[in-house]
Amino acid sequence: MSSPGNVATPPLQDARINAWLDPLELCLLGAIWGASFLFMRIAADDFGPVPLVEVRLALGAIVLLPFLWRSRAAFPLRLWPKLALIGAINSAVPSILFAWAAQRAPAGVGAIANAMTVLFTALVGFLFFGERIGGRRATALLVGFAGVVVLASGKIAGLSVGWAVVAGATASFLYGIGINLVRRHLTGLPPAAVASATLGAAALLTLPFAVVQWPQAPIPASSWWSAAALGVLCTGLAFVMYYRLIARIGANRASTVTYLIPLFGVGWAWWLLGEPLTWTMALAGALILGSVAFSQGRAR
Repeated sequence: MSSPGNVATPPLQDARINAWLDPLELCLLGAIWGASFLFMRIAADDFGPVPLVEVRLALGAIVLLPFLWRSRAAFPLRLWPKLALIGAINSAVPSILFAWAAQRAPAGVGAIANAMTVLFTALVGFLFFGERIGGRRATALLVGFAGVVVLASGKIAGLSVGWAVVAGATASFLYGIGINLVRRHLTGLPPAAVASATLGAAALLTLPFAVVQWPQAPIPASSWWSAAALGVLCTGLAFVMYYRLIARIGANRASTVTYLIPLFGVGWAWWLLGEPLTWTMALAGALILGSVAFSQGRAR
């Protein structure tokens, strides 16, 4: 029999594997969600915001459908109006706003604005649900808002991106509302099944508008591939990865992916689309990400 000191026990092996696997998966998830802004930038003009979002939501719901089917007994008919409302607030409208912004500003702008979701979640909990916000988060909100103002005031290639920033910040605020609603009304249900249900409901709500606004001109293959990547990779498979990470390392550590999304969003757009990197974007990103990091800090 081998000496225990010479052979790693299975728990120790698992710990050693997770020591590098967890950061790797967090980076991969950040890269995937950062790429979603790249794909929106590519496809938004050819599809239009609403049809593009319809394709994204439908494909994401289909990828996650097996999780919903497995847990279908936990989703009675009376629950579906609530799922539809949350799907509209947390999926349909924010996605349309980000796609609209992608037509008017570089992909990195939307990715940076998306980082405000963490701060808006705390703000919504304070304003509407009676949660304490504390001095740390209040300060972080002020700094984060300053970052949004800096981002909105900038110009890229001589063009103002103010309205695109407003759209992205509004989408992040809606995400904050949606996250609070999910916490209070859908806790205890399987997360991947909830994601499939809300995405599917959002797709059904968006469908009539997408049909009316469907483009008359042929859609290039590159835009179709980008839309497919948005739905399958950036929505469906990314949610599966995210929930696996939460189960393995906890929600707090998994939420650190928030810091990676803007970095990858800006990086992908610079590398693959040749979009410029500006001092305004850098300063705004530093303010917003710094405020998010500060808001999540805890005194030991």
